[in-house]
Amino acid sequence: MTKPMLNLALQGGGAHGAFTWGVLDALLADSDLAFEGVSGASAGAMNALCLAHGLMTGGRDGARETLAGFWTAIAGQSPFTPPAEAAGGMAPALKLMLQWTTHLSPEQINPFDLNPLRDVLQAQFDFARLRRDCPVKLFIAATHANSGKLRLFRNHELSVDALLASACLPTLHRTVTIDGEPYWDGGYSANPAIFPLLYQCSAADILLILLAPLHYSETPVSAADIKQRLGELAFNATFLREMRMFAHMREQIGNSWLPDWLPELLPLGRFERRVSRLRFHAITGDGLLGQMPAESKLAVNLPFFERLRDQGREHARRWLAINRAQVGHSATLDLMKLFY
Repeated sequence: MTKPMLNLALQGGGAHGAFTWGVLDALLADSDLAFEGVSGASAGAMNALCLAHGLMTGGRDGARETLAGFWTAIAGQSPFTPPAEAAGGMAPALKLMLQWTTHLSPEQINPFDLNPLRDVLQAQFDFARLRRDCPVKLFIAATHANSGKLRLFRNHELSVDALLASACLPTLHRTVTIDGEPYWDGGYSANPAIFPLLYQCSAADILLILLAPLHYSETPVSAADIKQRLGELAFNATFLREMRMFAHMREQIGNSWLPDWLPELLPLGRFERRVSRLRFHAITGDGLLGQMPAESKLAVNLPFFERLRDQGREHARRWLAINRAQVGHSATLDLMKLFY
């Protein structure tokens, strides 16, 4: 029996990406699921890299070990780690540094260009082998700093710099230059990109693993909260527009209400048939991550990472218990209701 094939879309969100670690851990524990394409931005790109490298070197167990090793290493590399009892909070030194970012450039704050993430990527991942033997199709998003255009790094382009570009917050990190071009965090142009999973993959099931709330329970009032919300909305705007486009395409094709097999019998073009067959699913951290302070995205603390991992794992297990049988057969996400 052929395993159901999933494409994965992994959002960025800083430390909240540890939630995705837990989701992926649960998906990897389900030996009947397979993966074709993985699109990721920022922290989502890191999780995509861990998944691909681990599958390449040690199969499903290897992927779970690689995810654990990466997040543990990130926690151990930070010079701003707060005490365990403050897991999820921000160290005072990091708070002070963030205040400086409103007045100083990354070159001024960090003249020696120290970057713990670079050290972890260089130590843990064999990019030369990934460019040759990556077992899934990767789409790593970065944003061209001088045009705002999306740049997707694919398997043959994987490198330390490509991953650093995808996670480059320009107020904190120096611009990453690749082939003479400047790049910033991929979340500014796609968080994550969905279209390559349509155009360059054949699997019909796309699982969104979302860290940003699709709906906020409260409207911000204070100046600081309003500024924070504006940043969050901007970071998520491209994803919402792309999902609205998918909902609109499904509506225009007019077959979203028909059984999956019926569009094959209708006089539709290849693109229309592909869109009509897509089955979207989502695992979200809304109830958990939406209640956390924005600064928790910058927390670097292993107990906090592990708490988010456990929550992500539990969310995924619940989702699998309810929806596992529908993977490969029908969608579990209503695009029109959520995004149109």
